[in-house]
Amino acid sequence: MKNLSAPHWLGENSVPLMMRRVLLALLPMTAASCWFFGSGILINAIFASILCAGLEAGMLRLFNKPVATYLGDGSALVTALLIALTLPPFTPWWVTATACVFAIALAKHLYGGLGQNLFNPAMIGYVAALICFPQYVADWPGAHSGQSWPDFAVSLAFFSNGNLLPGALDALTGATPLDSVKDQLAQMRTMDEITAQPSFGLLAGYGWEWINLAAAGGGIWLLRKRVISWHVPGAMLITLAGLYMFFYALTPAINPSPLLGLLSGGTMLAAFFIATDPVSGAASDTGRIIFGAGVGLLCFTMRKWGAYPDGLAFAVLFMNAAAPLIDRYTLPRVYGHRKRP
Repeated sequence: MKNLSAPHWLGENSVPLMMRRVLLALLPMTAASCWFFGSGILINAIFASILCAGLEAGMLRLFNKPVATYLGDGSALVTALLIALTLPPFTPWWVTATACVFAIALAKHLYGGLGQNLFNPAMIGYVAALICFPQYVADWPGAHSGQSWPDFAVSLAFFSNGNLLPGALDALTGATPLDSVKDQLAQMRTMDEITAQPSFGLLAGYGWEWINLAAAGGGIWLLRKRVISWHVPGAMLITLAGLYMFFYALTPAINPSPLLGLLSGGTMLAAFFIATDPVSGAASDTGRIIFGAGVGLLCFTMRKWGAYPDGLAFAVLFMNAAAPLIDRYTLPRVYGHRKRP
C-alpha cells in the first residue's frame, strides 16, 4: 500500500475494529431516538451514511489515496451517524447534505484526511448546518407521554421537500428541554413549575433522559472494550455535574438540577462519542483531563449565559483549537531531549 498516513493502528485496536465498535455502541441511542422522535432520525442516518461514503470516496480519489483501504475503515459512517443524531428528525435533505459536505470534504480531507484533522468533523458539520439553516436545526419535537409522530412516508416527504401541511411542522416541533428551561426562567417561572410540564419526565426532558442514558450505556461499553479512556468523559461529566450542583445548591428555584443538566441535550453523546475523538483532542492522560474539563466548563457557561441552549458543539470545537497548546505543556518530555515535543 502507498500514500497511507497516520494513524497506523494494528492488531486488536485497528481503526476499522474501533469504528465498528463505535457504531455498535451508538445503536442503543439511535434506537431510543427513533422511538421517541420518529423515523426521521433513521432517514437522516441512511442519507448521511450514503452521502458521507460517497464524499469520502470522491475526496480520496481526488487526493490519489487508495479508496478501498480508507473507505473500509468506517470513519465516514461514524461521522454520518453522529451528524444524524445531532440533527432534528424533521430535517430536509439539503440541511443534512450541508453538514456532511462540511464534515467530510472540508473538516476532514482538506486537513489531510483521517488522523490529521484539527477539528471534530461531525461538530464542524453540525455547526455549519446550524449557522446556515437555524430554523431547521433549532426545532426539535416537543416529546411528551402519548406523543405520536408521522409515519415513515410523511417523514420521507418532509425530508424530500422540507414541507408538511401548512402549520403542521409548527405543531410538531418546539423547544428542547434546555431551550424551554432557558426561555421560561427568563419569564420568571421556577424550576418546579417548568419541570411539572408534560414535556419533562422523571429526571430530565421526556425522552431525552432515556436517549442520554442509552448513549451513556454505549459509552460505558466502549470503556470496557478500551476503545476510549475514562479521562475525557470523566473530567467533562464531573466538571459539568459539579457546576450544576454548585448553582443548584445556591438557588434551586432558578437553576436546573445536575440530573437535568446531564441527561438533556447531547451531553452523553458528546462525553463518550465526540469529545473522545483521539485525533482532535489532547494526546496525554493529563491533557485529556484538562480537555474534558474544558468542554464541561464551556458547555455549562454557554448553557447558562450564552445564546445557544446546549452549546456542546462549540465547546468541543473551542477545545479542539486548544488541544495543541494543551499537548505542548502536558506531553512528557522525549528521552534525550530537554524540551517537550
